[in-house]
Amino acid sequence: MDLEKFLYHIPRHFKLDDLMAGTNNFSETLKLGQGGFGGVYKCNLAQTNEIVAVKRISEGSKQGIKEFISEVSIASRLRHRNLVQLLGWCHELDQLFLVYEYMFNGSLDRRIFTKGRREEESQVLQWSTRYKIVSEIANALLYLHEEWDECVVHRDVKSSNILLDRNFGAKIGDFGLARMVKHERLAQTTQAAGTLGYLAPECVASGKTGPESDVYSFGAVALEIACGKKAIDVSLVEFDMRLVAWAWDLYSRGRLLEGADVRLNGEFEEKEMERLMVVGL
Repeated sequence: MDLEKFLYHIPRHFKLDDLMAGTNNFSETLKLGQGGFGGVYKCNLAQTNEIVAVKRISEGSKQGIKEFISEVSIASRLRHRNLVQLLGWCHELDQLFLVYEYMFNGSLDRRIFTKGRREEESQVLQWSTRYKIVSEIANALLYLHEEWDECVVHRDVKSSNILLDRNFGAKIGDFGLARMVKHERLAQTTQAAGTLGYLAPECVASGKTGPESDVYSFGAVALEIACGKKAIDVSLVEFDMRLVAWAWDLYSRGRLLEGADVRLNGEFEEKEMERLMVVGL
């Protein structure tokens, strides 16, 4: 495939020299995270005084190139306040890079699970912020599934793929596994993909995913936000480490609010907490 022709509709073409200078030659100290097929780095572009995030596709990774093409072809066409915006790309010296808006408060998982790597990440998110975040994630999925020209199945909705801006606004990112399906052909769902704990049981059995499987993943994230526990949590041995099973048990015994994140110290609206956990289930 001629990548230059494939990428022509994306307005910004970044230069490799600028990306290397802005990341201090892709220094580990500026690394924001590591995906299955490459790292993501904080980049300060001196010429425009912009801070961006650069995803570097691992050299020689066929799957990485497939994800690159998927992400470009889908993310470049989507426009929604709760989706991470793709700014541009770089293809030089047989290396591939995607450039995104920089999300100053990092990924959701670092904010709702145990202590983060940095002091500011260890601060407990207030209930009002959590409730706003989950509403914004739902808005993004509604847009992807029903409001765009085609249905976009993300296939990897999870807390580490939800990023937070300066004001803790939530945006879904990482469209490397996403697929587009025409609305009239939704019955012909795509091959299964995703992450353990967020993947709907029927997807494992059938090998297929669709909008409904994204909604299942959203439910798992909603429970994580409410409970402060991971979808697969080692503390839940009695329930095969599954957060969903633990929450169902509390619900069946009429003790759902006992599942609220203990770090909130009871500072939440009980009706909202119950509503969020029921929606999650």
